[in-house]
Amino acid sequence: MARRGPHGRVTPPEKPERPARPGTFRRIIATFRPYRGKVALVAVLILITSGLGLINPLMIKAAFQTMLDVSRPASQRLEELLIIVGIMIVVPVVSGLIGLWQTYTNNLVGQRVMRDLRNRLYAHLQGMPLSFFTSTRTGEIQSRLSNDVEGIEDVLTNTASSILSNITTVVSTIAVMFILSWQLTVLSLGILPFFLYVSRRVGKVRREVSGRTQATLADLTAITQETLSVSGILLSKAFGRQRFHIERFRAENERLSELEVRRTMIGRGFFALVQIFFSITPALVYGLGGWLLLHGSLNESPASLVSTIAAFTTLQSRLFFPLGQLLNVQVEIQSSLALFDRIFEYLDLEHGIVDRDGAVALEPSQVRGEVRFEDVWFRYGTTEHDGRLWALSGVDLIARPGELVALVGPSGAGKTTLTYLIPRLYDVERGRVTIDGIDVRDIRLASLGEIIGMVTQETYLFNASVRENLRYGNPAASDEDIEAAARAAHIYDRIMEMPDGFDTLVGERGYKMSGGEKQRLAIARVLLKDPRILILDEATSALDTHSERAVQEALTPLMSGRTTIAIAHRLSTILAADQILYLDGGRIVERGTHAELLARGGAYAALYHEQFSDGAVETRCEDGLVLAGGAIVPDLDPSR
Repeated sequence: MARRGPHGRVTPPEKPERPARPGTFRRIIATFRPYRGKVALVAVLILITSGLGLINPLMIKAAFQTMLDVSRPASQRLEELLIIVGIMIVVPVVSGLIGLWQTYTNNLVGQRVMRDLRNRLYAHLQGMPLSFFTSTRTGEIQSRLSNDVEGIEDVLTNTASSILSNITTVVSTIAVMFILSWQLTVLSLGILPFFLYVSRRVGKVRREVSGRTQATLADLTAITQETLSVSGILLSKAFGRQRFHIERFRAENERLSELEVRRTMIGRGFFALVQIFFSITPALVYGLGGWLLLHGSLNESPASLVSTIAAFTTLQSRLFFPLGQLLNVQVEIQSSLALFDRIFEYLDLEHGIVDRDGAVALEPSQVRGEVRFEDVWFRYGTTEHDGRLWALSGVDLIARPGELVALVGPSGAGKTTLTYLIPRLYDVERGRVTIDGIDVRDIRLASLGEIIGMVTQETYLFNASVRENLRYGNPAASDEDIEAAARAAHIYDRIMEMPDGFDTLVGERGYKMSGGEKQRLAIARVLLKDPRILILDEATSALDTHSERAVQEALTPLMSGRTTIAIAHRLSTILAADQILYLDGGRIVERGTHAELLARGGAYAALYHEQFSDGAVETRCEDGLVLAGGAIVPDLDPSR
């Protein structure tokens, strides 16, 4: 079972190599509920075809009796025989047409159920907290959505109707066989309980192997996704690790191949035994029928006995196939339950971070954008006593509308964690975070998404056109709005130099574009969104001087009039901030403006002098300006 700790942190479920959880079968039945009308139609069609299937064996008995009844004139018998033959021709045609209708309806229902499961699973995963995705491989998630759902296709499209059809056929056939001869029926069915017991045992083993097979397939999918993505293949080539990944893939693929063979072969010996038994039973029927006739145990004439045996062996052939199918279905269902368990395990994962009862939706136009942290404590541990250190400890801050609040400090100080608490990517453990005085936990998540915008260090672009990537920030944006945002982000001219302008495909994760170009596209995307609160997470730290300058120019219109919280390693990007907070060990150890912090001579001043005072990245300019890290800023150092 999946486990969820505080703040919505979810541990992925274990691999399902155990028996089914209680209620799995009931939940499978529930997936058909929206289509109960069509399911009922399938059931009616199955009953009709099963009833029609009994007609021809009885017609065979009638045909033999007619042909062997020498007491009646030949012309009369021939006339009856033609009628019987006509019925035997019409019945399969009608049954076949009804069968086509049944197959279409059955497959329609099965595919709709699969569609619903995919939609539910995808929608449920969209609501999972960030912690789930940081602890789960993407390939594992993809495997649940594709491999596992596709693995249950046969059960959904064929098994349900097959069970009803075969049960109906078996029950009706056995009833008619008993009417014809109870002795021959007992002979035919005497060993059936043994086969039922063995099939149940075989099914359990096959189910366990099926669970392990799907888990291995998920591992293989994860390896493929990780190593054949643009980032993965780039890393592999840069480190010369192709052979390692090839051997790793081969080993996992070999394991999958062995499991598939084992899953296929499990029970084949059993089914071979069933087939052999079903094949020799007609001979036993002939032997028993002859013995009963010779010993006078049957009160039938030879002609009647011949017609009975002919009809009985025909019914046997009609009986044994559905019996074999039912035994096989028992095994297949056990295998498929492992797949359903994997799907339901993900559907049962708790979202953790959800809307509270009575949560409000804020109108973006009415949001001022004041952000407050009031004695906020947070850690990534799963329990209160797991020994993990606090990522944030007693944080208090105010970011007022229109202000730029900068977060600086060493790596691991809690800067990014602090920004994650505003849009509720995680929830605080103590204290609260408010927007305009309202606890963010009392604001609807969709509303938070509308009023908060983020530009991160690693820009994610979809493998789509420039226009589609920009419109992601505002689906209703017109082409004029998109062009205006591109101009404001200083990326318009570069877009127009591309082969297809705004319709140019950016490639997987935007790899056709430089880092600075991707960052400016991200800024244009946020400009289109027009959020009241802006979070910049080291938006320029990975860029060269030229690209950083271009991105800084693009950020100027983006920050105007908004509450901006910026994380920065390069102090040149935040020297003019209204408030600078220096974090260390999850605490705010210094706060103030650039000039105030320099005058204090503490940790911030040490960081500033480390970056600029050695002259390696700083050049004095005229008029009291300093060229620092590629940006021209006021010389605020009072020690000069």
